[in-house]
Amino acid sequence: MTEIVITTPDDAREVYRHKQLRQALYDAGEVVMEDVVVNLHGDEHRQRRRLENRLFRRDTFFEYERDMFPAIIQDTVDPYLESGKAELVDFGHQLMMNLAALTAGVDRPLGTYEETSRLYDYLTTFIEGATLGFYTGDVEAKRTEIEEKLEAFDREFLEPGIALRNDLLEKFERGEIDEEELPRDVLQVLLRNQDKVPMTRESLRREIAFYLLAGAHTSATALTRVVHNIFKWLEEHPEDQTKAYSDKVFLQKATHETIRLQPSSPTAARWALEDIELKSGIKIAEGDKVVIDLETVNRDKSIYGDDAEEFNPNRNLETGVTPWGLSFGQGMHACIGQDLAAGLVFDTNSTEENHLFGLVPVAVQTLFLNGCKPDPDNPPEMDDSTTRPYFGKYPVVFN
Repeated sequence: MTEIVITTPDDAREVYRHKQLRQALYDAGEVVMEDVVVNLHGDEHRQRRRLENRLFRRDTFFEYERDMFPAIIQDTVDPYLESGKAELVDFGHQLMMNLAALTAGVDRPLGTYEETSRLYDYLTTFIEGATLGFYTGDVEAKRTEIEEKLEAFDREFLEPGIALRNDLLEKFERGEIDEEELPRDVLQVLLRNQDKVPMTRESLRREIAFYLLAGAHTSATALTRVVHNIFKWLEEHPEDQTKAYSDKVFLQKATHETIRLQPSSPTAARWALEDIELKSGIKIAEGDKVVIDLETVNRDKSIYGDDAEEFNPNRNLETGVTPWGLSFGQGMHACIGQDLAAGLVFDTNSTEENHLFGLVPVAVQTLFLNGCKPDPDNPPEMDDSTTRPYFGKYPVVFN
């Protein structure tokens, strides 16, 4: 087996879209990721993706952002605003977990702090499972812990959620409730379509755990990085202070720029299912591993300018250029929640009233519109439990 590294945008786009290149990024995390939608290939993937795409539509995202998310965001941030400080890594994961749970279909009927804390504990374990290949501790012991946590999560959260939704589906079929009264979440979609896309209980468990961790972890990681990058930008560009603390579009552009420079995963990976030759002449043999170096691809100076390696939230791009680079992927495995996470590009037809900003930009806006600043007495720390460049702690204060 040869590992082939892709470093140009054209090659990366072709690799993403090639039907004979199969997902390879999560092989070590099969305890959580074995048969979730992002790891499926061919017809299996097409059927699952088509089903779940019914939920991940822009009209649904607008409903989430306008009607459902604001109260959750406010409830999560209020205790921190009252105390005048927060630790962003923990806050970000709590906030994004609350929102991801709504999307995935993970209910919290008790609504207590203890219940949310238990779900948060499951979430952090699932994140470790998905990124097990980068774990620096005892991998086998961690895998066993993750398996046990998946079963406990099923008993506490998934089983009652399934029972509730099956009951609602029966009432809907009897004409006792309207379709609008059914939950709009991944679990409901999967249960309603078991006859078309059947799933074992174990597969369903992993799929819901995946949506919980993917929605929470990638967004929470991005949130902390965006805030950090804005702080650093303002140190060198104090003239943008007003923008940072009042301009929602500026904060969304800062989010897109961060995702370009610091994608949730710095690489994408595929296995070759047959011999392939890219248009550029790169030859890939069956069984080779193809790695897309996103940090290089997203810094292409012919697309993003001579300062492509630097963070610049005021960057002007040509029409059609994605401000987040290829961080969300393309082709069959393009991020299903990309618009939900990052919103749409603000253009000449956009207004703040009709624009989809995205979950991460809205969270960043909430922090900065409440005067978020670095904690002068507590500098940030990196996470030493993983080889990935994650913050372990990031203290902030609110003024």
